[in-house]
Order: sequence, then C-alpha cells, then structure tokens
Amino acid sequence: MTPGFSTYLNLLRFGAAMVVLLSHFAYPRFSGGDWMWVRELNLGSDAVVIFFVLSGFVIALTAERKDDTMGRFAFSRLSRLISVALPALVLTWVLDRMGSTADPASYFAPYYAPLPLWEMLARGLSFSNEWSGLSARLGSNGPFWSLSYEAAYYVLFAVCFYLNGLRRAALLVLFCLLFGLNVLLLMPAWLMGVWLYRKLHLVNGLSPQVLMLLTLGPVATYALCLAIDVPGIMQSTVQPVFGGHDLRFSDEYLWNALLGGLTTLHLLGAAGLARHADLTRVSRLANWCAGGSFSLYLVHYPVLQWLDASLPGLSNLALFTTTVLICYAFAAVFERPLPAMRRCVLRAAGHMRSATHGLTKPIGPSM
Repeated sequence: MTPGFSTYLNLLRFGAAMVVLLSHFAYPRFSGGDWMWVRELNLGSDAVVIFFVLSGFVIALTAERKDDTMGRFAFSRLSRLISVALPALVLTWVLDRMGSTADPASYFAPYYAPLPLWEMLARGLSFSNEWSGLSARLGSNGPFWSLSYEAAYYVLFAVCFYLNGLRRAALLVLFCLLFGLNVLLLMPAWLMGVWLYRKLHLVNGLSPQVLMLLTLGPVATYALCLAIDVPGIMQSTVQPVFGGHDLRFSDEYLWNALLGGLTTLHLLGAAGLARHADLTRVSRLANWCAGGSFSLYLVHYPVLQWLDASLPGLSNLALFTTTVLICYAFAAVFERPLPAMRRCVLRAAGHMRSATHGLTKPIGPSM
C-alpha cells in the first residue's frame, strides 16, 4: 500500500461518488434530459460496484493491520457508518418534508416513499432496509440501499475473519438467511476487493508492460462492453431467472461480477505502477475530496430533490454545484471529525471502565 496507490484510490473513490451524483442529476426532471446518456449507460450502478471492490480492499487491510479483535472491528465499522448515516437520515426526513410541502408533485413513487422519522431511523440505523423481506426506500434517499449491502458484508467478513469452527459455520448460515439473496448476489465484487488486498504482493514480480496492460486492458474492455451492451445481453439472455423474485438493485448481478473482476485487475495494475509514481502534488486534494465522498454519496439525492422542488428556477449548473457544496458542508460537520469523535468515545469508555473498577474494588479485607 504505497502513498501513490493510496492517492489513486482516493481519486477513484471521489470519482465514483461524482458519477453516482451525475447519474441522478441526469434524470430529466432535474436536468431536462441533457445528461440522459449517463443513465442509459447505467454508469451510476457501475460506480457502486467500484465502491464495493474498494470497500472489500479497505476492510481487509484494516482488519489485518489495525482491528485485531472483533470488538475493535465492530467499533470502527459502526462508527464509520452511523456517524454519517444518522444525520443523513434526519436530513433526508427534514428535506423531504420541506420539499414535498413546497411542491408535492415533485415527490412521487418510486423515487419517494414517505416514512415517519422513527421508521426511517429504525430501518436505516439497523441497515436492514434491503435485507430479506424488509426492502423499503427511505424517503427520497435511494442511494441508502448500498449501505444495507455494505453492513451485511462487514458482518459476514467479521464472522469469517475472527471466528472459526462450528460457531462460524452456524453464524454464516444464519446471517446469509437474514440478509437474503439480493445482498449475496453482489457480494462477489466486494470479495474481489478482499482478494486484491491479499494478492497485492503479486505486482512485485510483474514488468511495467504487464502492469500497464493490467491497468488499461480492463478500462478498454469495459468501454467495449458498454458499446455492445454486454450488461443488457447478460441480463436478458445469460443470467438465470429466480422465478418471481424481485432482485431490485441486484438485477445485473452477472454484469456486476464481471465489472468487479475488471476493476480488481485494473487496481492490481495500478498498484504496481503507483509504486514509482509521484502523486504528491495531488495527494492532499485527493485526500480532501475523498474525505467527503461518503457524505456526497449519501446526501446528494435528497438535496437534489429538495432544491429542485424548492428552487425550480435554478440552472443546471447552479443545481449541480449547490448540491455538491451542501454535501461537502455536511461532510465538514459529520464525516471529517470522525477520528476525533472516535478518540472521544474511546476516552469516555476508558474513564467509565476505570470508575466501574474503582467502585467494585474491595476496600478492606473480606469477611
């Protein structure tokens, strides 16, 4: 994990979040159809698959290098998710109320599902909104679906990484049944990220020519696949049909697995090339942009919806720019302070343990 590769991953993470934003901005109701080609190519869905690969890579790295116990892993993952998810859910609920009051016609199914705040928080903070039999859109926040998948992958990874024997097998079966088919269908892309971390050492023995081929070959293959509509061919004629089961966001699971493989090969090559690349000039900017990408991903849709309903006279450029600015303002308040918040929580927990130990410690000889 070289500094150059870390910078490249940050750029890719920010770029993927921007593509997701652009794919939603491309709806005709927001931009008048000027960017409809982004939706026709389904680039937003593909960007989420890239997120899954990156997530698997980062989780494998942190589990091996930092989170040496399941408790530490759970604290790291939950604090990361909840620090942004909780305020994002509240903001979504508030903006939905304001926007639907200003222009009720702008809030309609399937892009909006009104829920009371308690239900949004219960579904969202349990991350169960896309698990078996529990599928629900949380207000206008469509992108929240992927957090339900992410949380499930964290749990399954933790069970495999920290446990063993019969307990691991039993919990894997139990959680797979709980999370359901849709979540499991997209897990191969996430696991490819784990594989990438485990096999990153392979780049050491590869020539620059091979590394360049690994880096650029998947990009060219991806472009060719889009040109001849491989995703559509796979979805309609190749992948098996699960009866009447609604696959929802997993309806392109074969294409998503192929894209996950292409992304993994690309990153393997990029990791090798980045060993000797000097990206220090852009590293600070890349780190800053990526540091707000979670907020950008999770907040942009309800912000877009609210701005469009409340300020219909905004130009496309103003709508897009204002959305990005609001998302990064949100990140400044909730996402970027996460390291300091974690330190405060750990310090408070340490004080509580010390106080509890002092209260339970015998004062004199026992009788």
